Amino acid sequence: MSLLWTSRAMIDAMGGRPVGQMPTGVSGITIDSRSVEKGSAFFAIKGDNFDGHDFASSAMASGAALVVVAESKLPALGKLTMPMIVVPDVLKALEHLGVASRARSNAQIIAVTGSAGKTTTKEALRRVLSVCGTVHASAASFNNHWGVPLSLARMPEDTDYGVFEIGMNHPDEIRPLVKLVRPHIAIITIIAAAHLGHFKNLDQIALAKAEIFEGVVEGGHAVLNRDDSRYRKLALLAKDAGIVNIHGFGEHRQATYKLLKYRPMADCSVITAQIAGMDVAVKIGAPGRHIVQNALAVMGASSLAGADLAKVCLALGTLQSEKGRGRRHKLKVNGGTFTLIDESYNANPASMAAALQLAGSIPVEGRGRRIAVLGDMLELGKHSKKLHVELAEPIKSSNMDKVFLAGPEMKVLADALASDIEREYRPSVDELKAAVAATIRPGDVVVVKSSNGIGFSKLVEHLLKQFPPVMPAQEPA
Repeated sequence: MSLLWTSRAMIDAMGGRPVGQMPTGVSGITIDSRSVEKGSAFFAIKGDNFDGHDFASSAMASGAALVVVAESKLPALGKLTMPMIVVPDVLKALEHLGVASRARSNAQIIAVTGSAGKTTTKEALRRVLSVCGTVHASAASFNNHWGVPLSLARMPEDTDYGVFEIGMNHPDEIRPLVKLVRPHIAIITIIAAAHLGHFKNLDQIALAKAEIFEGVVEGGHAVLNRDDSRYRKLALLAKDAGIVNIHGFGEHRQATYKLLKYRPMADCSVITAQIAGMDVAVKIGAPGRHIVQNALAVMGASSLAGADLAKVCLALGTLQSEKGRGRRHKLKVNGGTFTLIDESYNANPASMAAALQLAGSIPVEGRGRRIAVLGDMLELGKHSKKLHVELAEPIKSSNMDKVFLAGPEMKVLADALASDIEREYRPSVDELKAAVAATIRPGDVVVVKSSNGIGFSKLVEHLLKQFPPVMPAQEPA
């Protein structure tokens, strides 16, 4: 068994107290007793809904080598006999272990934030850098106060490249996390109206995202969207944080990583870009203009990290959309087929427009139509009504033939859509399932998009059960 941490190193890093017969070390770390693997360490974190201490014995029964518990919880654990590291605060102990992990690592560290495209960019970096060395990247969207230290603590000592996603929905959330990660390269994908309910305007969102600069190591780099209207503001904030090396990506003539030519295709994009002073022709396996923008950041950051650019460009051709983030399914219906685009994981005005634009670029077949199935965009606060109404324009410009809407926030869009666009509104996603399934016919292109909390993934699952696949869905390698 390969050890991620020795018990001694964990105890020293966390300032913990060993209880019981300690194993030599652990092969992994988890905070979820359901995902315990033999030989791993279980951190009994107290969350909003559950307390990990209640599952300590279950974790041990599943093969955990040791558990990390809080001193105050020892009496409640009774007479359980298991190897434990006792600490004052379990989450703080995980942070300390994350700091130790970063300190022992010689990896090139990249941190990614932004209002949209964080996970897509992180996963693209994971894929392309893996052809150049060993990569450790955040699992799923582990980008918050427990996800970031957990991802750090899981990083093997011999990692060549570390990629960490950092999210936020309030000010002062990124600051403490990026100081754990201490990246060599910080990427901000785009500033858009996500979580606007917690901010007065986009400038405040930009200011919160710019907290990522405060953790960048001396001599490090900022990689910013040169096409973003808040580029100059972010560049100034990066300079104020002491970052000298500031790079832009996009179509702007002053972009460091510049898009020169863009050819959209049904299932990919072919581009010419200028990266590190060289013109490169690249096929990007996942389609969409927004994916191209992310790919420019990926190529730029990879180059800064010392990766082989030729290998990186080739690897971009293998990109595939993630579940809920643009994954495509070709499904059978009434003797023909239709295309389902699953964008059900998250939504804000920028990503909504990008998903609609992508669906609008896909040719329909025969009597097929373009159909948008849209749910509420959450956390927009007092701006919600206005931003939902404004979706009428991208719906029109992407040539949608029919629109299905669900959720209380989407009611205003149903009322605002032009009379020449066929639309149906239902209060909830459950009421929408049958209506969507009944309307689909051969040749259709159907895009499903909403914030994750609305539950549109259930609608996607319903369609996948109703209609058999022509071929297996795109799966990440």
